[in-house]
Amino acid sequence: MSELISSSTPAAAFNFIFLNCGSSDSSTAPDGRNWTGESTSSFTVTPNTLSLQAKTLDSSVPYLPYGTARLASSPFSYSFPFPPGRKLIRLHFYAGDYGNYSAADALFSVKSGPHILLNNFSALQTSQALVISYIVREYSVNSSSPLLNLTFIPSTSHPSSYAFINGIEVVSSPDIFNGSIPLITNIDMPQPYTVEPDWTLETVYRLNVGGNFIGPMEDSGLFRSWEDDSIYIYGAGFGVTYAADSNVSIRYPAKLPEFIAPLQVYATARSMGPFATINSNYNLTWILPVDSGFYYLLRFHFCEIQYPITLVNQRVFNIFIYNHTAFEGFDVIAESGGIGVPTYTDFVVAIPKQAESDDMVDLFVELHPDLYAQPEYWDAILNGLEVFKLEAGGDTLAGPNPMVSIPASSDQNINAITRIINSKKVKIRSIVEIAIGVGGPVVALLAFALVYLLHSKKKKSLSSYSPHSDQSNLMSSTYCRQFSFAELVQATDSFDDALIIGSGGFGKVYRGTIDGGKKIIAIKRGGVAFRSRDR
Repeated sequence: MSELISSSTPAAAFNFIFLNCGSSDSSTAPDGRNWTGESTSSFTVTPNTLSLQAKTLDSSVPYLPYGTARLASSPFSYSFPFPPGRKLIRLHFYAGDYGNYSAADALFSVKSGPHILLNNFSALQTSQALVISYIVREYSVNSSSPLLNLTFIPSTSHPSSYAFINGIEVVSSPDIFNGSIPLITNIDMPQPYTVEPDWTLETVYRLNVGGNFIGPMEDSGLFRSWEDDSIYIYGAGFGVTYAADSNVSIRYPAKLPEFIAPLQVYATARSMGPFATINSNYNLTWILPVDSGFYYLLRFHFCEIQYPITLVNQRVFNIFIYNHTAFEGFDVIAESGGIGVPTYTDFVVAIPKQAESDDMVDLFVELHPDLYAQPEYWDAILNGLEVFKLEAGGDTLAGPNPMVSIPASSDQNINAITRIINSKKVKIRSIVEIAIGVGGPVVALLAFALVYLLHSKKKKSLSSYSPHSDQSNLMSSTYCRQFSFAELVQATDSFDDALIIGSGGFGKVYRGTIDGGKKIIAIKRGGVAFRSRDR
């Protein structure tokens, strides 16, 4: 394990509240956070609301804060005494039945002052469409008032509608979105763009690239969650992941406060891999479905954490966003000043509004070696990635409810693979990752196929900010196809090294073709260590 050293200035202490809505008692969650009951909190809530328990709670859903809810059939508001300035707001929803209130009737909007956070939001439809158990939405709001008001407004288009909320987090935050940011345009010439101080932003993605999930108590003071990025990787080009070398000390420079991202984000990374020829022929790509009709701010986190990358022009690469060039010749060492020194860079991209039947689009983020710079290594690296939706002066961040595209049942939990399969923009690219290990005379074949089929023109939507839900039941047998070892040998020309597109701790990943060359697959062949465990 590398030596992880923070900056000389510790993460700032922030004001915060975790409100367990509908409960009078304060309780401590398994992660150590104390959720305050409504009877002991300093907030105020509009009268004529109900406090109810969920009739049933899915086994994958934590009781705090999803076991109870505050709800009403008419508009109601929470008012929190909170210092003026920017703050993070997280809204927690569990789409269950509460008393005589059916989950199907929960249809409502949420506002923070004049800013519309959600409009005609259906927690049930969202949960069913995304195959998730509960929902977390995070916003960054800048308020000049000493009171933060959150208003929940039942829909007038549905006669039995009501609004509800299970939990509210409010955390004071520095303004980390100031300054001029390059706006990526269709002419590939970035223009200066300013995020106005009074704008509200929604967190759409927050990824710990190359690392594991980072929970709120592991964050650097803002109680954020960082997802594993692997489910968003496009195709078979996963590259390689690694942690900082044991003799690399990660140190925040004076200009970069620790609350920008926790040290764990910079301590791991994903790169393209060691094979220059292969790297020159593909892009390391993430696919991030987003609502159309908005501007998005993308924050890239970088840190060189392995030797021998210590000098300028050793690893130089290009950054592409939404099929446009965002940066040519990005050099982490040149930007940060040395190995083990974190840095980040921001870009803004506009996603044009699509037709009503196609509200979601896939935001492609791609890295590729800058061959014109003639770097020592043809490679690219990324440690973390955040995507924020901007209201851009329109006072609304609300997108449409995702369409239910697969059957849903009460015991369905988050299915990370299905979230990718349900992405509309994945064309007929049957991308299959097959993990195999060979032990002695017995072939231990562990194969699974993730088939990304061409979707119909029906709208298929994905989550904005991913909830922290159970990831069981990863695959339906509908998507599985088994292969014989002989078929895999044929698909990869006897595991020809020229077809290697990545490698990691469990072996090498090969590019292969099946069905007469009509379909491209990725095949992971277990290394020696992997095979030994299968004996």
